[in-house]
Formats: sequence, C-alpha cells, structure tokens
Amino acid sequence: MSKYLVVVESPTKAKTIDKMLGSDYKVMASLGHIKDLPTGKLGVDETNFEPDYVTVKGREKILTEIKGAAKKAERVFIATDPDREGEAIGWHLAREMKDLQDRVFRVLFHEITPSAVKVAMERSGRLDERKVDAQQTRRILDRLVGYKISPLLWRKVKAGLSAGRVQSVALRLICEREREIQAFLPSEYWTIDALLSGINPPPFKTQLHKVGGERPEIKNQEEARALAEEMNGKTFRVKEMKKREKKRYPVPPFTTSKLQQEANRKLRFSAKKTMAVAQQLYEGIEVGEEGAVGLITYMRTDSARVSSGSIQEVRGLVEKRYGAQFLPARPNAYRNRSSAQDAHEAVRPTLVSRSPESLKPYLSKDQLSLYSLIWNRFVASQMNPEISEVTTADIEAGRFLFRATGTVRKFAGFSILYAEGRDETAPPSEGEEEEEKEGALPPLAAGEELSVLAIDPEQHFTQPPPRFTEASLVKELEEREIGRPSTYVAILSTIQERKYVFKEKGHFRPTDLGLIVTDLLVANFPQILDVRFTAGMEKQLDEVEEGNIPGKEILKGFYEPFQEALLRATSEMKSIRTMSLPTSEVCKLCGKPMVIRWGRYGKFLACSGYPDCKHTIKLKEDQQGPLVAPAGEPSGEICEKCGKEMVIREGRFGRYLACQGYPSCKNTKPLVLNSKCQREGCEGYLVEKRTRKGRIFYGCNKYPDCKYTSWVRPQAPDSGTSQAQDR
Repeated sequence: MSKYLVVVESPTKAKTIDKMLGSDYKVMASLGHIKDLPTGKLGVDETNFEPDYVTVKGREKILTEIKGAAKKAERVFIATDPDREGEAIGWHLAREMKDLQDRVFRVLFHEITPSAVKVAMERSGRLDERKVDAQQTRRILDRLVGYKISPLLWRKVKAGLSAGRVQSVALRLICEREREIQAFLPSEYWTIDALLSGINPPPFKTQLHKVGGERPEIKNQEEARALAEEMNGKTFRVKEMKKREKKRYPVPPFTTSKLQQEANRKLRFSAKKTMAVAQQLYEGIEVGEEGAVGLITYMRTDSARVSSGSIQEVRGLVEKRYGAQFLPARPNAYRNRSSAQDAHEAVRPTLVSRSPESLKPYLSKDQLSLYSLIWNRFVASQMNPEISEVTTADIEAGRFLFRATGTVRKFAGFSILYAEGRDETAPPSEGEEEEEKEGALPPLAAGEELSVLAIDPEQHFTQPPPRFTEASLVKELEEREIGRPSTYVAILSTIQERKYVFKEKGHFRPTDLGLIVTDLLVANFPQILDVRFTAGMEKQLDEVEEGNIPGKEILKGFYEPFQEALLRATSEMKSIRTMSLPTSEVCKLCGKPMVIRWGRYGKFLACSGYPDCKHTIKLKEDQQGPLVAPAGEPSGEICEKCGKEMVIREGRFGRYLACQGYPSCKNTKPLVLNSKCQREGCEGYLVEKRTRKGRIFYGCNKYPDCKYTSWVRPQAPDSGTSQAQDR
C-alpha cells in the first residue's frame, strides 16, 4: 500500500510524476477544479460576498476517490499547478480533508524532471491563503459582472450573449480600432529618390532628406514635379560620410504572453493552441529510454528570471556549439516588467542539452515546432549581440540634401540562431524616417561629385493602423496591463465563440453584434469598460496576493457603484429589438418596404407594416453580415436581367452594383467609374476594387487583358492625372 498521496490536475502529469516517485507514492489527478460557483444561480452573497461553492458536475466520483485515498495515506501532497488557479484547486481539495490538515502539504512543481520533483517534495510547505484570496476575488468579480449584465443583454439584444469584466474591454479595443480604420482619411504625400553613381560602382539610391535645412512636406504631384525640375542640372556632391557601429541585443527567454505572440507570428498558432501544446511539453513526453519527462518549465509566467544552474548550462552549450566569440563575458541579465509576479522562471527547456534535433523522433510536428522556438530563444538569450556597421552618406545639391544609408552585418551574434518576429504595422507616415536599409553603399568620399542617373518622385498615401492579430492583441493587453497571461486564451476564445468578432486573414474584425454590444456597454457601464480601471483592478488583485488588501474590501468598493450603474442600465439601455434598418426589399405579401430587425436569433427581414403584416424572412448571416444589405445608393443603371434599378452597395471586396430585386434577382456587376482606362490603346473603363488588406484601388474592367491599376481615384473622365503601374 502506498504511504503517500500526491494530487495533481492532469492525468498526463500524474502519469509522468508517478514513474519518478516510485511505489511509496500514489499519484491521482483532480481533472481541474473540483469546486466552483453554481451554474444556475449567482452563488455569491451580495451583502458579505461569501461564495457558495458546489462540486463541479462530473467530479463527484473522482473527489470521493481522492478523499478515500487521503484517509489511508500518511501524508497528502497537493501538487496542483503553481499559480493562483492551482492554489485555489488545492485549497478546495484541502477543505474536503478537514480532519487531515496536519497531514496535508503543498508542493510546487516548476518543472517535471526527476531532480526537480525530488527537490520540490523535500521543500513541501503549506497552501498560500493570500493566493487563494486573490483567485477567489477575481472569480467573484467576474461572476458579478457576467451574471448581472449578461441577462440584460439577452433582453436588450439577443439571447445567449455574455459580458465579461476583461473580455468586454478586449472587445472594446478591437471595436475602437475598427472605427479608427473606418474613419481614417488617407493623406497624399510624395517622396523624391535620386539614383546616383560615383567613381566606384554600383549605382545607389538616395532619398530627399531636407530642403533648405527643413524636412520636406510634399503634398501633391505638382509640388513634387516642381522640386524634381529644380534639381535638374544641379551638381550632386558628397557632403559628409559617417560610419557607426550598431549593436542589436538578444531578447529575454519567453514569458507566457511573449510565447503566445511569437508562436502566432512564426508558427501561426492561436493562443489556445500554443498553451495546449506547451502544456503537453511541460507535463511530460516519452523520450526513449529516459521515459516520460517534462521538456519545458511551467508555461504560465510573466517573469524573465532564469535559475543560475540553467544559465551555466546554456553558457556551456553556447561555447561548445557556437564558439567562445558568441559567449558574453558575463551572463546576460534581463529585467522584469514592473507588474511581473516573478513566481516562476521564464519558459525554458528543462535540459538545454536536449536539442530540438535530438527530440525529433519523439515529438509531434506541433510539439517540435514549439519546443524549437522555446529552445532557440533561450539559447540565443545568452549569446553576444549582433554587430552591424551603418554607413550614412549626406549628399547636397544646391538647397537639397539627400541621404543614403547602408547596413552591413559584421558579426551575427545571437541572430545566427534567433530573430524575433514583428507585428504588422502601418508604413511610415509623411515625414517619418524609414528603417536603415540592408546592404552596403559603394565606397564614397567627402567632396566626391556624383552622376545623376534618375530623379524619381513617388506618390504615397498614409495608411490606417492595422487590425489586431492574436499576437498584436495579446501584446496590447499586456502593455495596458489588462488581464493576466493565464487569462488571454479564455478572452480570445470567448469573444469569437460569442460571435462578437471573427478572423479575416488572421486579423480580428468586429461583427455588427460586437459593435452593438460594445456601444451599449460603454454607454451604460463606462467604469467597467474603462481600460485604466480594468488595469487598476489587476494591480489590486496583486495587492491581495501580497496580503496588503483583503479581497472583500475590493469587492465592496466595486459592487456599490456597479449596482447603481446596473439599475440605471435596466431602465435606460436601448433595446436593439425595437430598432430597424431600411432596405430596398419589398414585402411580397403587402408591397410595403422590408426592414432589418434584431430578434432572439439575430437579424431578420420584417415587413414595415407590422402588426398588420407579419411577413418575415430569416437572414443567413456570414462573417460579413446578412446576405440582404440595407438600401444602397442609386446608380441610375438598370438591371439587364429583370429591369429593376441597380444600386451601389458595399461588400467585403469594395463597392459594387447590385440589383434591387435581390434575392429574386442576384445580378451584380463591378462599379464602373466614369473614366476611361489610362493605358494607351485600351478602350476599357476603370472599376473600383479592393486589395486583400482592404485598400481601395482602381483597375481596368478589361482585366486580365489589361492590367492597368491606380491608387488614385480618377477625378474626371480622361483626366490622366493618376499615378499608375502595370501589375
């Protein structure tokens, strides 16, 4: 019979640890939370905020088995995950063993290897009541917000909706970004490049940097042409040459949020998939004769700290595998964010000598990809910086100053192994500096006269900010201190499951429902939807964990103003069910106009003659909204198929012509502008189109025979002023 009982959360983790501890230990899995707030009622006393915990459905049998095994054991070790949630699970287990308190101990497994498990068992202690208080406070806060606001949304919008204290703020960020994009008005600006050659080849490109000592602001083609003409005949001469050394330092090992971001950028993993695969690597993988072993440290952390033993191990590997020139004289040290809890190390390999290549036979494709990412980043974090030589050439031509830069890498450093991914960003706006260009400039000397091969004015338009990806949204949440890394997966999953947002080519876009819900919540619960308030609440929860504030004090301070807002919203919140949008459809029963309304199951078409006429049509909604669109802009064109008027409507690929007879007539056509194609000899007309990223451009309706395109909307028929290119 086993002397000791060890309780973990996951069966996989239990299996791995069981093989490491031997026959004196029995390892069981709780399968997650065994106690939680009830599903059918609030479950919180609104006067003293005492929770009413019940056994989670389906956990009754396993709880009985754990309690039975505990009574027979000399000691019980609660080894649930080393975070707030794990502490709360352990606390609930311990409360079920009240008569065994002197035999119940807490064990923290930060990594699951034989040596780490042995050390953790020797250092067992007691449950941290402060962590439990912080978790319980968060759980009650979330229950109060969700349980009180969600039914209000059911009545005012549609059934099945939910509101969350943190998820609603994340949704607000996505909606605000979308409205920022919709309201964005592009501004035209021009740059002027000059292709020059000196004594030594090859020719090189420079860009106009200053005019009369000031940064140029070139607004249109006329200004650009005038400046280009003024440059003709000027002597271009090298004014000054500068060289500087540039160092790029490695990034720290992964925290949870950085792992989610980088896996999304490089592996196209969702945050949910990243954490699921990381959990597998942490809990244990069968590795040949070694057996089941955890390959990475605990994957929920916001700390960049690494143990001294691991640093020495990785430094030895760097020197042996890459050479002494890649090893810094002293270990690289990294600072944590001010809000980091620093309870666990960074996410790293448990044994750095287990290279990705050596584990390839034992890991799935996804496991190997994520492990390689973690291993590469950890090893690179203890390498020397990349060193580049940046050359800058300032070239004067009268009152004009051009600048050219070249960058040559002199020493690869950590970049031989790892380069951090980047989020999509808008291109430089007017007047912003562009990044240094890779590649060397030809040898140049101050005073050297240069030949002008071409002067090239180029048109640009400022771009709106990009929509959020999972990586950039997680980054935004982290920077604004909204939620915790352990909550990001739930946030991103919930807003998609509730149909508040959808993904288009990896970017989040809000649905009509998401925009409506956000507007209603911001109007009626401004404090809860306030980004700074939400971030401040996270800091207060940290204070609870530190033992500086009792959780109930936070709950009381939150609940009183929340109740007042809830009462106001109950009477003042607008009901979407009573709203309607006009359409071009006509009721087939009575001939009156049809309108779009919102009901229990979403949008539908209804006769405006209701209640005299109760004709409705169920709308099939896709990610872009209903198939039947609101009334479009008159076009003056007649449908050649049914004779009804064509209207201009907005679709996912831009504006187009659609028959008013939809859905009985589904004729659509490109929106042809009143401007002929600018390509010589072509008799086509320009139509409005949209790129994959949503940017509008104008192309010939004879495509693919004619591939003329232009970013500039034609001003008048045959104006011939747009800047175009053949694609």
